Amino acid sequence: MSKLKILLAEDMDIIREDLEMTLNSQDDMEVVGSVPTGYEAQNAGDKIDVDIALLDIEMETNTAGIKVANYFQKYHPHIKVIYLTAHETTETILTAMATGAVDFIVKGCSDEVLCEHIRKAAIGEAHLESKVQSVMITEYQRLRKSEKGLNFFIENLSSLTPTERELVGYLLKHYKVKQIALAKHVEVVTVKTQITMLLRKFQCRRTSKIVKMVEELNLNHLFGV
Repeated sequence: MSKLKILLAEDMDIIREDLEMTLNSQDDMEVVGSVPTGYEAQNAGDKIDVDIALLDIEMETNTAGIKVANYFQKYHPHIKVIYLTAHETTETILTAMATGAVDFIVKGCSDEVLCEHIRKAAIGEAHLESKVQSVMITEYQRLRKSEKGLNFFIENLSSLTPTERELVGYLLKHYKVKQIALAKHVEVVTVKTQITMLLRKFQCRRTSKIVKMVEELNLNHLFGV
């Protein structure tokens, strides 16, 4: 039987080494990559065969793991992402799960529970903890109260690329085109092109309209704002 190939990203050496030992002791698992930063996790995903990515959220930045998940969703959609983090606020859970991750685990669970989550994720069965389930259900019910909100979420937000989602985040922070270009280290013309595509997707003529819709639906957290 082939083993599950796991990429582990955790910035604390002692925790990462303990996790690596635990996972490698399982008959059906193998840690094929063990790194302390999100940047290295992205590189590892590009170079090696990975089934499951077990990611901490806060590494070199507060959202490093989320950026990795967005990257994998775009370039390596076959990789199933599981967050293993100490942060369990509602905002963190919703922001993280919006990346297409299959599970969200709070650090401190037993080795048996962790391995069970990984095995379930591998076969496409989410094994979300009760708090995560509660947060997701509450958010779905909130959106469902407004048909506009639910349709907007399904038809627009869920189709955004990681680059477009990042761009909306800058717009919600009221960045101007030149400020966005500077922050992203790209040319102004590149940002203008991205904004044009975004406006078409939202069927809007102004970025202020996009910002207003997102804020009215209270979906800022999906863009890290």
